[in-house]
Amino acid sequence: MKALIQQAANLAIIFCAITALPASEVRSPNVLWIYAEDQSPLLSCYGVGVNVTPVIDQLAADGVRFANAFMPAPVCSATRSGLMVGAMPTTFGLHNHRSSRTADSMIPLPAEVKTVPELFKQAGYYTFNVGKDDYNFEYDREALYDGPYSLRFWQGHKGAAIDWNARRGDQPFFGQIQLAGGKHGGKIEPIDLSMVELPPYYPEHPVIRKGWARHYDTARIMDREVGEIIARLKKDGLLENTIVFVFSDHGFNNGLRDKQFCYDGGLHVPLIVTWYGNPEALRSGDARLDLVNGIDISATSLALAGLPIPEYMEGENLFDPEYHRDFVIGVRDRCDFTIDRIRTVRTERFRYVRNFMTDRPYMQPQYRDGKSYTKVLKQLYAEGKMNEQQAWFFAEERPEHEFYDLEKDPHQTVNVAANADYADELKRHQQILNDWIIKTDDKGQYSEGQASLTATKKRWKEKCVNPEYQDLK
Repeated sequence: MKALIQQAANLAIIFCAITALPASEVRSPNVLWIYAEDQSPLLSCYGVGVNVTPVIDQLAADGVRFANAFMPAPVCSATRSGLMVGAMPTTFGLHNHRSSRTADSMIPLPAEVKTVPELFKQAGYYTFNVGKDDYNFEYDREALYDGPYSLRFWQGHKGAAIDWNARRGDQPFFGQIQLAGGKHGGKIEPIDLSMVELPPYYPEHPVIRKGWARHYDTARIMDREVGEIIARLKKDGLLENTIVFVFSDHGFNNGLRDKQFCYDGGLHVPLIVTWYGNPEALRSGDARLDLVNGIDISATSLALAGLPIPEYMEGENLFDPEYHRDFVIGVRDRCDFTIDRIRTVRTERFRYVRNFMTDRPYMQPQYRDGKSYTKVLKQLYAEGKMNEQQAWFFAEERPEHEFYDLEKDPHQTVNVAANADYADELKRHQQILNDWIIKTDDKGQYSEGQASLTATKKRWKEKCVNPEYQDLK
């Protein structure tokens, strides 16, 4: 019944777009995800005026910019897996980074769970993905995508056909075009280093400043690439009837407090939705302050296309008049060989972080240890050149509970969990998390299987130092 009601609501949205058209011109809308990696919202439309991103700014002005969108995980494969099924990665056991990489460690989805591209394909859509799949579950790629396999990020097609051109006639398409985002190595006029604002949890150092400046640069490269894709849609006569989502999988990778961790720096992303053919449905030009979970992108994509949102999806339609979230959950578990379990609750004013493995330092061994920025950070800490806001992240152990007042401390550097003035709010957020763990049966509360850990140890060898690896038979 819920699915039927939702389908009726979805069709009502689409009806607004097509009632003015002759019957012969009624078409299902295309849906395109332009999906960057490792890209924090360092865009001019997000208030970073020194970093001008005119294409994305225009999409935001012509559509909707979501100011408070947070991904379900601060690492790519867990986020991608959640978006593919429209649910938190912990719901179906997809939370450990790069699971299902061997025959023995495959994680099957429940029989009733279909991925977003499968649902579009079943509805007659042509589907394609330019970029990584990187899903933590077992799947048949041909069941998801009609287009050819393309492991690399979108490189710019230089006039060649993009995958939507392989569809049949006016067949609608659902597509994913993935950009390198914060990982991009391309050239662009670099920003003046003095114009870069370092978050206060980073110490001042040329290597760190240069790294953050590069992230400003990659945001402008992303803007340039989005412009190329939009221009191609327009040239092919598809822009008016294509719902364009622009977003990122998680925040920037600079070695500390961002990617892989459950603070705003790792989870806060840009999200813009534009549909030139139906601006009324998207309230053109509005900037929305709602709390958004990245899995809402999945449900919204189906809803705007007039397709039902399955019961198993935990995402919600962003354009449902009753859309509202009181909180957004974020999760972090094993990343590559580093085993951890962190959960977070983000509300409008507060962020609560629960560390389940308090005996392990935040900066336990990880794949970034050889990076110049990680070496610099560790050196500065060892030399006592970090202030209190920066140095606590290098402690050998960590507190079980972290609590941050975002009005007073937007960068989450001062833990007020022990402050009696916040006791009631801390308790409320703890209860939200506990209820969510029970309601969704958070699979992170169970040990990762031996087959998956064995595959990880085979891949990373001597770097697997967590005690869980020592117990393998």
